Amino acid sequence: MKKCKVLLIAALAALAGCNLVNDLVHDDQVVAKACGEKLYLSVLSQYIPDGLTPEDSTRLALQYINSWASDILFKHTAEAQLSKEDKDVSKELEDYRRSLLRYRYEQRYIRDRLDTVITDAHVNEYYEAHKESFTLSRPILKVRFVDIMKDSQNREEILGKLPAEGGNELEDLDSLVYIASIRYIDHSDVWTDAGALAREFGTDYETMLSHLKSNYILLESEDRGDLRAAYVFQIIRSGIAPLEYCKPLIKDNILSARRRDLLTGLEQDLLTEALKKKDLVIYGE
Repeated sequence: MKKCKVLLIAALAALAGCNLVNDLVHDDQVVAKACGEKLYLSVLSQYIPDGLTPEDSTRLALQYINSWASDILFKHTAEAQLSKEDKDVSKELEDYRRSLLRYRYEQRYIRDRLDTVITDAHVNEYYEAHKESFTLSRPILKVRFVDIMKDSQNREEILGKLPAEGGNELEDLDSLVYIASIRYIDHSDVWTDAGALAREFGTDYETMLSHLKSNYILLESEDRGDLRAAYVFQIIRSGIAPLEYCKPLIKDNILSARRRDLLTGLEQDLLTEALKKKDLVIYGE
């Protein structure tokens, strides 16, 4: 087998202090060759974002060239080593083409016909019909979470105002956390999965909830200088999740069901029409 060679244009090696895309501008210059195939600057430059440092530009360029060369080398090696039968990919290509065409047509068909309007009545009806499928696997909570430095002079005032339900006290809290907190999340009117909240505390949700006392969860990091705290307005530990929490998932489920119905109807219509026109003949029936 003739040995393949990979050649990078010599100028590429001197790019440490240059911007690849700016400094190699010639009339579609060849920047690499592999087994007789060429990579042109016009192709390479599409993968190098504007505004990079010269070093980052060069690094990305070399990464792309290595990937491109690897693909070429594998292709040529496979063509040389595989049998004629193994190299025949016509069936796979036809199967893929047929699958891709079907997928693209289905997406256009759905886009043109899918009813995306979902009313509260639709959501309520679905929820009542599928309640058992909305059993909680973890607790859910309505909380305010804040991450502040342990020695913050605003620490006690922020903690004291976390339960605020409105008015000046809530405005004061918003002002305080804006200037004194590392991170602040107000989900006092939105149900939050305990697992997601636990990630803010840097622990698992069982450990997090073990620190729940008088509606507060307080965790001080031993290896950090911060205090992570949450005030829990409501918690549901088990049972059926409330409709409010399930609504986004219900809407997704309704849209998915409508998509499936459209595709099932499309397939059946195509079969029926083909049989009527004799484009489809099933022998033995």
